[in-house]
Amino acid sequence: MGTKNREPILSKDKRDLLFSHIQYNARTKDIFIDTIGGHQDHIHCLINLGSDQNISKVMQLIKGESSFWANKEKLLNHKLFWAEDYFAASVSESSVEKVRGYINNQDEHHKKITFTQEYEQFITSYGFKLG
Repeated sequence: MGTKNREPILSKDKRDLLFSHIQYNARTKDIFIDTIGGHQDHIHCLINLGSDQNISKVMQLIKGESSFWANKEKLLNHKLFWAEDYFAASVSESSVEKVRGYINNQDEHHKKITFTQEYEQFITSYGFKLG
């Protein structure tokens, strides 16, 4: 999920606090976040959905509560607003380690390619249609 207008407001030290809070809050709602990581303008979560959960509701809970908490605590120099949209994909068990590595290395990864460039490449390579 990305920040509204892709604003780069998530500094490394603040991201770590935000990630810890998101994981803590998710556990209280029986949401299992396997891995969380991100960059200045977005975060990635590897989530194991329960049989009674759906991605839409889980994302609503994570986005809504995390922005409320961050703004109440004045965690960032700017108010945190998440973009309305998000991207979700299922991951096979054989790819979980690779996805964990990708999520955990976002800062290094985005030294080479922007999120927008990467997103466009992903959409094109898998034949997804936007809109």
